[in-house]
Amino acid sequence: MKYLDEYRDQRAARRYARLLQALVKRPWTVMEICGGQTHAIVRFGIDQLLPEGLNLVHGPGCPVCVTPLELIDRAIAISRKPEVTFCSFGDMLRVPGSRGSLLEARAQGADVRVVYSPLDAVELARRAPERQVVFFAVGFETTAPMTAMAARQAKTLGLSNFSLLAAHVLVPPAMEAILSSPSNKVQGFLAAGHVCTVAGFEDYAPLARKYRVPMVVTGFEPLDILQGLCMLARQLERGEIEVQNQYSRSARAAGNKAAVALVREVFEPCRRQWRGIGPIESSGLRLRPDYAGLDAEQRFAVAGIAAAEPKECLAGEVLQGLRKPHQCPAFGSLCTPEHPLGAPMVSSEGACAAYHRYHRSRQPA
Repeated sequence: MKYLDEYRDQRAARRYARLLQALVKRPWTVMEICGGQTHAIVRFGIDQLLPEGLNLVHGPGCPVCVTPLELIDRAIAISRKPEVTFCSFGDMLRVPGSRGSLLEARAQGADVRVVYSPLDAVELARRAPERQVVFFAVGFETTAPMTAMAARQAKTLGLSNFSLLAAHVLVPPAMEAILSSPSNKVQGFLAAGHVCTVAGFEDYAPLARKYRVPMVVTGFEPLDILQGLCMLARQLERGEIEVQNQYSRSARAAGNKAAVALVREVFEPCRRQWRGIGPIESSGLRLRPDYAGLDAEQRFAVAGIAAAEPKECLAGEVLQGLRKPHQCPAFGSLCTPEHPLGAPMVSSEGACAAYHRYHRSRQPA
């Protein structure tokens, strides 16, 4: 399919919509992984252009949304220590833990700061040696290299007052957890283009073959998504099982080799709890022994803090594509951006936030 310079061309969008109508002959359920794609789909009404037989469900591609309650509670506990300056991306501040949020901790006097890069936190630690500076390292493979660079720099500078609360997660293990579930309905994936730009997509082919599910690495603009859906629909209708790359202007199979090598130097895979989903083997990143001195959980003795998910929040089902946000009884009533039950309602990449912002509460179930 042809490279397009204008990714919000309405005429081109209608052409792709007509092509989808012609391609789709049978019912299919397709999942987009990335929360950025979810917001584009809902914002631009892409889901309303799809043929009746093509059901688009939303996946766990919002790292803020899948950060478990226990890690939020550990972050809050660390932030409340008088010697700590706690640094985080802005998305994390309003995410509810079991007893409040980082924003509430800041309102009560904790030194919680928003940074735009983990290197900003390293610089804070360098300038204020009397403070313990902690960075909340949240994100998929996309942001892990930045965190790894910060860890390497802090180690090189010999900063004894810098540490990381590591919460990075990996996409392929989450995809496998969805595919291996007895309740799985997903028959094809739109993979996240930015993740694949960094980490590549060589690990996706074994998953596609094992579960006989085609995948298309896709960008984030409306025409990226429509083009990716056309590529995926063609595979599904033909019974093909391939990993195709719609986002070829950025993503390569091997990814960014320098970034991948840096992450492997600093981190190793580990078992990680996903909010609303549960533990997934080898789905997280923890600091390797050479960097273990930067582990905030050990430095501040908060690893034992645990928390249970609220039963009234169905975010886990939304994140697994089993339910759409408006199908949750709490959506828009007990759960709003001002008073969220779960992270998908407050994250800028959360599916619930997208449905609420773009008024999809009346969409039929």
